[in-house]
Amino acid sequence: MDVAWEGLLEQLVRERYARLVGHALLMTSSRHDAQDLVQDALVSTFSSRARFDSVGQAELYVRRAIVSRSIDESRRRTRERAATQRLEARPVAPVLVEERGLGADVQRALQSLSPRERACVVLRQLEDLSVRETAATLGLSEGAVKRYTADGTARLDAALGTMTTDLETTAVRLVDTTEVQHGK
Repeated sequence: MDVAWEGLLEQLVRERYARLVGHALLMTSSRHDAQDLVQDALVSTFSSRARFDSVGQAELYVRRAIVSRSIDESRRRTRERAATQRLEARPVAPVLVEERGLGADVQRALQSLSPRERACVVLRQLEDLSVRETAATLGLSEGAVKRYTADGTARLDAALGTMTTDLETTAVRLVDTTEVQHGK
């Protein structure tokens, strides 16, 4: 594998980088853009199959690449500007957003939760997914889903001034061990 270009690139950057940035400054509006332009030109020049015998040849090639890249960027910005103007000229149909039951206070309270708490509360309470389904959807353990749901619900209660009852509790009936043994 021929690595002679690496030494040439290092020498070009060491000896001529400032001149290349100065050349690029003539094409762009800021030093930062000029440095980006030089970087792009260096990468494209030395990643292509072009071969150079001297730093001077490489510099000329990079200078042409800077000009080409600058022209391409200018054309891209012009196309984007024209497309934006065409879009702005189109009439915008009003968008009607249908309220779906959650009030603004609930929306604000949900936004105050951490992303995982919010996801767990929404999936468990609003989408009515089970703990197992929520865990699978989010890639969490079932215990983590329970914890995030409990913490999120508690924070929502505090923010909204409500009190949520634990819907996941199961009625427990004490059973005499003699009933179990006799199959009652």
